[in-house]
Amino acid sequence: MSKPPHPWWKSAIVYQIYPSSFLDANGDGTGDLAGIIAKLDYLKDLGVDVLWLSPIYRSPLADMGYDISDYEDIDSRYGTLEDWDRLLEGAHARGMKLIVNPGLFDRMDLVLTLWFLFLPITYNDRQHAWFTASKSSKNDPKRDWYIWRPGKVVDGEELPPNNWKSVFQGSAWERDSATGEYYLHLFVSKQPDLNWDNPVVRSAVWDVMRFWVRRGCDGFRMDVINCISKTDDLPDAPLVDHTQYYQPATMYYVNGPQVHKYMKQMHTEVLSPHDLITVGETPFTHEASELAAYVLPQNRELNMVFQFELMDIDSPSESPLLRKPWTLKELKAIVGRWQQFMHDDGFWNAIYIENHDQARSVSRFGNDSAQWRAVSAKMLAILQITQAGTLYVYQGQELGLKNFPRTWGIEEYNDVASQNYWNLIKEQRQKAQGKEDVEMSDLLNSFAQKARDHARTPMQWNASPHGGFTTGTPWMRVNDDYREWNAEQQIGDETSVHAFWKRALKVRKAHDTLVSRSRYVLLHAVVLTQPTLPPFISICISASTPSIPLILTRAHAKIYGDFVMLLETHEQVFAYTRNYGSTSALVLLNFKEGKVEVDLGEVIGGVAGYTFILSNYENEAIGLEEKVTPSDYEGRVYVREALSN
Repeated sequence: MSKPPHPWWKSAIVYQIYPSSFLDANGDGTGDLAGIIAKLDYLKDLGVDVLWLSPIYRSPLADMGYDISDYEDIDSRYGTLEDWDRLLEGAHARGMKLIVNPGLFDRMDLVLTLWFLFLPITYNDRQHAWFTASKSSKNDPKRDWYIWRPGKVVDGEELPPNNWKSVFQGSAWERDSATGEYYLHLFVSKQPDLNWDNPVVRSAVWDVMRFWVRRGCDGFRMDVINCISKTDDLPDAPLVDHTQYYQPATMYYVNGPQVHKYMKQMHTEVLSPHDLITVGETPFTHEASELAAYVLPQNRELNMVFQFELMDIDSPSESPLLRKPWTLKELKAIVGRWQQFMHDDGFWNAIYIENHDQARSVSRFGNDSAQWRAVSAKMLAILQITQAGTLYVYQGQELGLKNFPRTWGIEEYNDVASQNYWNLIKEQRQKAQGKEDVEMSDLLNSFAQKARDHARTPMQWNASPHGGFTTGTPWMRVNDDYREWNAEQQIGDETSVHAFWKRALKVRKAHDTLVSRSRYVLLHAVVLTQPTLPPFISICISASTPSIPLILTRAHAKIYGDFVMLLETHEQVFAYTRNYGSTSALVLLNFKEGKVEVDLGEVIGGVAGYTFILSNYENEAIGLEEKVTPSDYEGRVYVREALSN
């Protein structure tokens, strides 16, 4: 059966690289482009189609390269433009594409053939020539390239123009002594927001994007792209946190009044003449209809977005650095909602559970204990590769890297978000308790589970000092387990997480049913209602109480169009079905310790014709019976062609 035509980026496997932590080739302690070049064969062998690089542009590194001082040059820490060209050439020679992160939005990325280029274009750095000119005088031609406002006087005290809180704590405004006015920075103070309402600014952004397209870039990853348009009068945010003066103001700058106008202009001016992949990061937005406006093909804006609903499942409203309990019921609802959302209209998902801003998935959604780490990491891989959308894998995820130890102190947390939030809470407690020495172990425990720092530890290549990442002193401490958990040790082991990811990616590429969207059915312990339905993929994920038998019967079915939710309140089994053309597949996943019996007889109208193709357990029996009992964190995938009547 010939495969239906579809854009190349829909079936692509995208691998995100955090350059500072990937591989250091010159021994200065920071990863570089030469290090990435040295590992191109490793990435090709894994099954990667596209590389996405986090920012590599010239930067003072106030926020690890997102504060960009020159969009058209490479920071010397990472190499040169010539190194970039060598990387691009090497990637293309191996049939890969490239995406990088320039940084023109609030944060934006570019994509290259074998690259994903990260381009933060919502803001840039205070050292950028544009901002240097802008702050020099109120009359400078580039003054309104940024958002400047005079302060306001309250009870004789000068305050910022409004009470907006920065994403990284404190005021979103910084006073400049030269002109006495304040500039807006939604993130750190060294990242002043560009004024996208100025058409000259937008034209300059288009020029930067064209620069990278001319150099071979295959697309753009656009950081916090939904934050480029602000409400005109920049009003004070409502008071929701009575402990602070500065308040969250996302309602005034997320999905703002002109954002879609500007995105359409970008498509017309830069994107439309080229076969590029485009993905936007869209935090602070869980409303599906809001995100659809960016993605639906007829809108001519982006191919897909990174939505955060699953990533926010364990985050309370106070801070993503804190943790709240989550349930399998919640996870099922989120996954199901996005898998079925507007698929007939062309909405396309970006599938990810890790990136540079998230803790490690095996520590967060699996079990990173010595006994279950590898098994649960493989189970999560099955969950991810069986979702419809473009698949994103973060560096080290293919090895099952985990969060660093809880015994590490706050001095090991280098991220600006971690440091700023720690200082804020410490100051609040010191003030409330009237003493310097305050208890902070609860916050450190939260950081041990949720901090972005966990994703940024250097890659563990082998058992040599610093995990083979560098011959010098690493910019960040390598996880303590590198001697027994590294790429070299796993590559020769067919039972390793790395070997499993290779197999899983091959399975995904071999089956359009696992990539494309046709029919998606969620079974929370029950049933696909008609045995005569077309072939489908069925996925069962069990999660808690051991040894609870679940009989999957039609009586439990609740149908939402192409999506069937079964046993909505059950916290043990997660199941969904999909089909594409004449092919169906069945996936069983156990999300925790403890076995659970699942009766598939009435769920799929019989198990005849299914062929085993993937499991995270060795020596798995290939036959499929109507009653199956997945073991601890077990995952299985079966497929079949349509049965003849």
